[in-house]
Amino acid sequence: MRPSCAPALHRLADQVLESTEGKDLSRLLTQNLPGLVGVESVLFLRWDRRLQSFEGLEGGDPSQARVMALGGEGVPSSETRYLLSDGSLLETSGRGEGTLVPLVARSGLVGMLVLGQPHHRHRPPLRPAEAKALWSIAVRTALALENALYQKELVATERMAALGTFASMLAHDFRGPMTVIRGYAETLLDASLPRAEVVERVEKILKSVDRLQDMTEETLDFVRGDALLTRRKVAVRPFLEELAASLERELPGLGIDVSLDMPAEVEAAIDPDKVRRAVSNIASNARDAMNGTGRFHLRASVEGQSRLVLLLADEGPGVAESVRGRVFEPFATHGKKRGTGLGLAVTRRFVEEHQGKVTLLPRTGPEQRGACFRIELPLSSGTTPTEGS
Repeated sequence: MRPSCAPALHRLADQVLESTEGKDLSRLLTQNLPGLVGVESVLFLRWDRRLQSFEGLEGGDPSQARVMALGGEGVPSSETRYLLSDGSLLETSGRGEGTLVPLVARSGLVGMLVLGQPHHRHRPPLRPAEAKALWSIAVRTALALENALYQKELVATERMAALGTFASMLAHDFRGPMTVIRGYAETLLDASLPRAEVVERVEKILKSVDRLQDMTEETLDFVRGDALLTRRKVAVRPFLEELAASLERELPGLGIDVSLDMPAEVEAAIDPDKVRRAVSNIASNARDAMNGTGRFHLRASVEGQSRLVLLLADEGPGVAESVRGRVFEPFATHGKKRGTGLGLAVTRRFVEEHQGKVTLLPRTGPEQRGACFRIELPLSSGTTPTEGS
């Protein structure tokens, strides 16, 4: 009489609990079960609910995987003589000598184990203790498969969410340049427009298209989380003056009030495109808050000879106290009709990549109107601003 394999099957059941990948489960079961229960082979079948088919693996080798349609050739359910159900071995009318072990989880059938012909044809092929131990393996395998399926679906959902975030960010950031392109393109329909004016407006359109291309690449970096700064020494006063002028062109109805309290020779090691977008996002939100028209104040100064400080303020209704703590969170639109809620999230990301910080300043009194943001950037690439200063 052969010795019972129940203890070894219980140890295998414990190993199943530690397996999280389908291929690991397949290898564990197809390589260990045959020797334990005395059969020629074990076929591991995973059920694909979407395709209504089984994927079969023998020997744990993914290269040997084959897809078998439900009810089609190769699915061995009708060829097995025995069925393991709830720890009991049942004899069926099947013509073969194998044993079918269904893998049933909370969501239903997730797969099957098919034990091949036994080396020694005894009746029955499994003792009661062995059948119960094998059923324990089946239950744990089914739960592991179901968890792997849920994890796969979760990853797919997260990928779709990331894709939605990416699309929303592009829609948000494209509005400014697209307004410029459309505005200048419409004026080109005027046949009486002088040649010099045509050339100038075409150049502005091309410049806006280039900005769209740059923004696409930066948005991809933002979504992937591996964006890199392209720092260069920039003369701060000319940069901010040009930035203010471009904001007025891209955001019609917004008047820019600029105050630059710094020497003319001040330079900063920044990525100008990302700083431009950070400021532009705040300005765009300001225009929305003021219903499309109003004054936007840009104040710049140097503090401690090492930090560039920008104060960006509007004259709108301000930010409600109930949402002030969430303004930099993605998709926090705060009631805007067309906003995606990504502008300030992008701004914070770009500022922090500079080792800087951006904050929404508190109200100084009940009569204060508008929102005021403070952006603090190190003038050199190796300087980190002091927290709380």
